[in-house]
Amino acid sequence: MSKKIGFIGLGIMGKPMAKNLLKAGYSLRVYDINMEAVKEVAAAGAEQGESAKDVAEKSEIIITMLPNSPHVKQVVLGENGVLEGAKPGTILVDMSSIAPLVSQEIAAKVAQKGVIMLDAPVSGGEPKAIDGTLSIMVGGPEDAFEQVKDILLVMGASAVRVGDVGSGNTTKLANQIIVALNIAAMSEAMVLATKAGVDPEKVYQAIRGGLAGSTVLDAKVPLVLQRNFNPGFRIELHIKDLMNALDTAHEVGVPLPLTSQIMEIMQALKVDGKAKDDHGGVIQFYEKLAQVEVKKNN
Repeated sequence: MSKKIGFIGLGIMGKPMAKNLLKAGYSLRVYDINMEAVKEVAAAGAEQGESAKDVAEKSEIIITMLPNSPHVKQVVLGENGVLEGAKPGTILVDMSSIAPLVSQEIAAKVAQKGVIMLDAPVSGGEPKAIDGTLSIMVGGPEDAFEQVKDILLVMGASAVRVGDVGSGNTTKLANQIIVALNIAAMSEAMVLATKAGVDPEKVYQAIRGGLAGSTVLDAKVPLVLQRNFNPGFRIELHIKDLMNALDTAHEVGVPLPLTSQIMEIMQALKVDGKAKDDHGGVIQFYEKLAQVEVKKNN
């Protein structure tokens, strides 16, 4: 418990994750370019960091939770970044969802200074970040993973090491493909049921216990029925993950025909001004085509 932890990136996901570490009694020094978020987490008991470098200087374990590859590179390798402040032996846990090759590139650069990196992206969105039940996929050295596993399990219900650095993010890309295509399948089915005149809520109740049942179905259908597209996970972030999935797949020689289709559906929603909607809002693409709205029958 005595380990000093630095936490950089207090967005939709990072803020509740940091708060869960504080609740568990860990000592935390935090930083984000959004000072409001820093103040909120400081009010919950964290120390305020001045910069990524400052956080790194005063921490043995550094967690980053940032939007995409360029942000992680900037925060870790850039001016006033983590690498400028980190001591040899520091463990850097990047929990952002980024391109696996970028994870490997950053890991190689920080290793030159004796810093060990794990890539540890998460799945579960904001609700699971809040209640500390994320699923965490980790790539990197086993001994470093063992040292931070208890910390990860404060933020997640599971933390599984899947291989070397980069494999955590490869696993996350696999996860994001399955989630996106699940949401698309759910959308097609619910729009069909509604337009055919069957109550979508009853269809959901009838199928959720069978083979078509899924975590996605249980998480997203109730929100759709309430027309609640407030972001647990924004469409624009899912686009970013699918972009990384397609890039990675093409580099290793894997065609992803269905992934490219759901990617284009999300791109259409982005053009329609829905980039900041929850990814469950994918259903709006199908609703527009079919000229029907899936909602609770009052």
